[in-house]
Amino acid sequence: MLSSTIAATYREWVQVKEACAVSTSSMKVLCISFLLAASTAFAQKYPEGIWQGYEGEWKHVSQQLIALAEATPAEKFAWRPAAGVRSTSEVYMHIAAANFYLLSVTGPKMPADLKEDAEKAITSKADVISWLKRSLEAVREAHLAEKPQDLQRKVHIADRDATVDGMYLRILVHANEHMGQLVAYARMTGVAPPWAKN
Repeated sequence: MLSSTIAATYREWVQVKEACAVSTSSMKVLCISFLLAASTAFAQKYPEGIWQGYEGEWKHVSQQLIALAEATPAEKFAWRPAAGVRSTSEVYMHIAAANFYLLSVTGPKMPADLKEDAEKAITSKADVISWLKRSLEAVREAHLAEKPQDLQRKVHIADRDATVDGMYLRILVHANEHMGQLVAYARMTGVAPPWAKN
């Protein structure tokens, strides 16, 4: 979709450039303005980490999760969209607990101080962010330590066999899935994601 948008903008740019060559002076000013705006669009800076493999994508989602959690006022951590649905703090703690659990399938042990009821018991902004950061860093460090052949090692989870690489992919997808949920929660409570323009 992005490539088709860029291609369409480029085609427009070429058409305007050709029109500018034969236009009046006032039209040339308009054409030059358009060309400058189009070149700015092509020079757009994309978020750090995207298109840079697992480590880059993990860095990107980790930075966004932490930035959004830090931007959310403490009183909004108890907010939930409806009865029986996870609150903001519960979603963050669900991510943290899932990071540790899915990572444990690949070898590292679950933290001894992460209790089974952590998702509901840990609710303060400071504690939630501390656990979130700890889990994100644990995944980052563990993945960096894996050798290419280790990623193909077979593991078992629930009712199926998987690979270590597949587990890391699941961790990444899961974090991004809940990032989308948390952006919706933030918007519903009047919090704009720090990376959004408005």
